[in-house]
Amino acid sequence: MLDRPPSSLEARGTMANPKYRRILLKLGGEALAGEGGQGINPEAAEKIATKVKTVKDLGVEVALVIGGGNLWRGEAGTKSGMERATADYIGMIGTVMNALVLQDALERIGIITRTLTAVEMRAVAEPYIRRRAIRHMEKGRVIIFAGGTGNPYFTTDTAGALRAMEIDADVVVKATKVDGVYDDDPKKNPNARKFDRISYIEALNRQLKVIDSTAISLCMDNGLPILVLNLWQDDDLTRAILGEPVGTIIGP
Repeated sequence: MLDRPPSSLEARGTMANPKYRRILLKLGGEALAGEGGQGINPEAAEKIATKVKTVKDLGVEVALVIGGGNLWRGEAGTKSGMERATADYIGMIGTVMNALVLQDALERIGIITRTLTAVEMRAVAEPYIRRRAIRHMEKGRVIIFAGGTGNPYFTTDTAGALRAMEIDADVVVKATKVDGVYDDDPKKNPNARKFDRISYIEALNRQLKVIDSTAISLCMDNGLPILVLNLWQDDDLTRAILGEPVGTIIGP
C-alpha cells in the first residue's frame, strides 16, 4: 500500500499513451562525467540507461546522441595552437568512447543496443547508414549515434538535430541539468524567468547557450520541435514523453 499519493506515472498505469512515437535524446558528455566534470562514471551511465528503459517500455523508439565534453573539448586544443579540424576529430573519437559506455549499460539491463558512428571504427561500432539505423529502431533496438556528423566545425547538438530528421523523429530532447530555458542564468539570477515555450527565432535572437544555434536553425527549417528538460529531475523525461508540461519547448 502506498504511504504517499500516487505519482502521475503510477496513476496512468498501463494506459500510458506516449505523445511521441520516436525520439532523439541528446546528451552532453557531462552526463557521464565523474567528479569535477571529467572522465566516465559508470554509475551515471547506469542511471541514464534506467531512464531510457522506462521510456522504451512505453513503446517509444529511442535514439541517442552523446557529446564528448567529459573527455575532450576542442577549445582546449585550439587555444594551445592545435588545428581546429584535428581538435574536433579528437572530440568525435571521445563520443564513440561515451557511446560504448552507454551501450554496455543499456545491454546490461536487457536493452538491445547498436552504436553507429560517423567516424568509421568497424572493430567497435557499425558505420552510420541511415536506412540501417531506421531498421534497427523498427526491430526495437535503441541506437546511439556517435562521431558527431563526421565533420569538424559541427557540434554534437547539430549532429543530434541532423540525425533526428534523418530518422524522422518526432522531437529532439535536449537533456541538461536545468529544467528548461530561462531568460537569464537561474543559478546567478533567482528572478530568472522560465519559458514554457519559445519560438525558434526568439531562441536564436537571445543566443541561448542551452543548445547550438546551428541546431536550432536546422530544426526551424524543418519544423522539428526541441524539448529542453532536466534529465536528473525525478521522472521528468518520462513525464515529458507522456505529454505532461515539463521543461521548455523550442518550436514554431
